[in-house]
Amino acid sequence: MLRLQLLSTLRRSTRAFGTTSVANSGGAAFTPALGFQLSEDQLNIQDAARQFARDVIIPAAPHHDKTGEYPVDIIKQAWELGLVNTHIPTAYGGLGLGVFDSALVSEQLAYGCSGIQTAIEANGLAEAPVVLAANDAQKKKYLGRMTEEPLMAGYCVTEPGAGSDVAGAKTHAVKKGDKWVVNGQKMWITNGGKANWYFLLAKTDTKASAGKAFTGFIVDANSPGISVGRKEWNMGQRASDTRGITFEDVEVPDENRLGEVGQGFKIAMGAFDITRPLVASAAVGLAQRAMDEATAYSLQRKTMGKPIVEHQAVAFMLADMAIQIESSRMMVWRAGWLRDQNKRNTYYASIAKALASETANKCASDAVQIFGGNGYNSEYPVEKLMRDAKIFTIYEGTSQIQRLIISRTIADMAK
Repeated sequence: MLRLQLLSTLRRSTRAFGTTSVANSGGAAFTPALGFQLSEDQLNIQDAARQFARDVIIPAAPHHDKTGEYPVDIIKQAWELGLVNTHIPTAYGGLGLGVFDSALVSEQLAYGCSGIQTAIEANGLAEAPVVLAANDAQKKKYLGRMTEEPLMAGYCVTEPGAGSDVAGAKTHAVKKGDKWVVNGQKMWITNGGKANWYFLLAKTDTKASAGKAFTGFIVDANSPGISVGRKEWNMGQRASDTRGITFEDVEVPDENRLGEVGQGFKIAMGAFDITRPLVASAAVGLAQRAMDEATAYSLQRKTMGKPIVEHQAVAFMLADMAIQIESSRMMVWRAGWLRDQNKRNTYYASIAKALASETANKCASDAVQIFGGNGYNSEYPVEKLMRDAKIFTIYEGTSQIQRLIISRTIADMAK
């Protein structure tokens, strides 16, 4: 019953920032002026995710951080509440939420544990190319199954020698009859050992430029020839399952090809316009948690006869956190809103990703500083936040790649 009620709320959710079309006196539709008030339904979505994070994720997070155990039960509960796969279209059994509304969910889940949130949001990354480029049959088969049971998916693009340099990827697919034979190795794949299927980017034309050399495929994870590597023990976000995936003569039917041959790079990059604001929203969630923990501690901890929050050095650190968090959240909202309006948001998505990821790192580091020696100890929550935060400046495009995109856009606009 709770799942049905929440799904009903999520489905009727309206978009913020004035995205509802209104007819003017001439009968044409226009978009209302920009606003910052969330609708009642959006507040309900946000509250549902917030309560789940506080009641379910936060109490379990230390265990998963220390053991690296994949949070199967938590993900199942999140799926039952409608907090997983939020942007699968309603035609395929999903909620059909936009990037903006999904960001409200991601921020709250990451507040609880960004490792658990990453495991959940990795589904969205794998699904994004399918939402963008798959035909109806592919969507029914692969998106539909995600709404029928709590399955996971993975985005197989990064390789041992090709992270930011996607064009340097060497995994290749050769057409043989009505199938493609894939060989190569992918690395740092989130949900790598838990996925039911992968989005795979493979080179199909070794002589073409990067923009035309790659093709996207949907690959069933149980296909013969796929080898899953060991779970990587990372600095942070240890609840997430990160592995290498090897493809040895893996046969993929042509019906699992996404879009036209040679369009894979474009599809993969297009997915980032959807997913980068969501990663940024998760970084905001972690930063908010860091500020809240630091604020609570500063009110309790006393030095020189008064709470440390009354020392300007500490108070100003909290103020700087607030400045960075609010600014980052606004950029997330703008990037998400633009994408939901079918407007190009690449520039703003990169700004949101770079700003929020660095905000998360600064806020977590300053939270540790405010906690002092206690902050360096694993019995307190902020040292985990500091470890978890680092990956935000690396995955989904490094901060340096975001600056490359931003600077190129600035130059193009000035020409």
